[in-house]
Amino acid sequence: MAELGQRLRAAREAADISLSAMAAKTNYTKPYLSLLENGKRTVRPEHVTAYSRALNVSAEALYGPQQDPLRLAHEWLVADTPVTVHRTSGRRVGESLTSEIERRVIDLRYLDDTIGGGDLMPIVHRELADTIEIVKFGSYTENIGKRLLVAVGELSQLVGWVASDAGHYQDAQRVYLDGVSAARDAGDQALAGQLFSSLAYQMTNVGNPVDATLLAKTAVKGVERATPVAKALLLERVAWAAARSRDAEAARRALDAVDDAYEARSVGIKEPEWVYWLNRDEINVMAGRCYIEIGQPTEAAPLLTNAINGYEASHVREIALYQTWLAESYARVGELDAARDVIEDARTTSTGINSTRLTRRVEEIENLIN
Repeated sequence: MAELGQRLRAAREAADISLSAMAAKTNYTKPYLSLLENGKRTVRPEHVTAYSRALNVSAEALYGPQQDPLRLAHEWLVADTPVTVHRTSGRRVGESLTSEIERRVIDLRYLDDTIGGGDLMPIVHRELADTIEIVKFGSYTENIGKRLLVAVGELSQLVGWVASDAGHYQDAQRVYLDGVSAARDAGDQALAGQLFSSLAYQMTNVGNPVDATLLAKTAVKGVERATPVAKALLLERVAWAAARSRDAEAARRALDAVDDAYEARSVGIKEPEWVYWLNRDEINVMAGRCYIEIGQPTEAAPLLTNAINGYEASHVREIALYQTWLAESYARVGELDAARDVIEDARTTSTGINSTRLTRRVEEIENLIN
């Protein structure tokens, strides 16, 4: 955040605009802008946007060059970074506040089940920024510091996921990679793997699926001791990237590995909370999606239909997304009337859901069948 503040200051000075003039242009106070530029307050996306508009420069230029996720993934794989907690002045953070932050992370994660990314993004961004500020300026024990860093990592995964759902892909990548740093400092390899794997999933959908496959595999390799369900989740991203790369054999191997990992679960094994949503229906949905990508749509329809029928009605976005895959499975075997009926259901289901991912997906299938 300090580096980002410095870039904001450098851009302002390059434009020969005083701090007072910038305050007038952005509607932030001069002291507040000074804190941002000097790294004493967390720079949020809305601050970057304000500078971008006031200075007539791109937000990308203000953020600076993007980190290379593949390189960072391999650095994380071989690194052995200890927990580092910077003790600073300020109110001491204790058990009560830390537990409250952890509960808030869980609440927000469940909220994502029912709210589109476009609506949830400002909330989770603010939550992440506030938690980072506590880590940066608070005073706490080493154990509390580790828990706070885990919270930052988990919030980063959630923010990245939500930003990606809203179509803010660069923002998502940046937050995912920042979250990796927090997870590494906390010594939570599984969480770091989840962050890299989530980024691989985004890359599969909107980037290069071959690079995404390498990143997803790296995430699995980096957490070989992951619990069964966590490992199944990471392997799902490998399967999806392989399928999108049209590597049918690799996709099927990965799906088999997902099944093996999931079947190894046990009530005696404590799983990370962030895998709460992964069940057999979700695994079948991913398998169905992969079958469509590798040219075997007839295998997909039964898996998708059963999962959709068993889904909670409140999870509107997921239901609509899975309906788009069901519609595509019908379209790929020439059952266009059935495909049109299902995609119409998806459009109806998705009414009012602010999700760029869902909107684009519905449009893709409509273009396919019309």
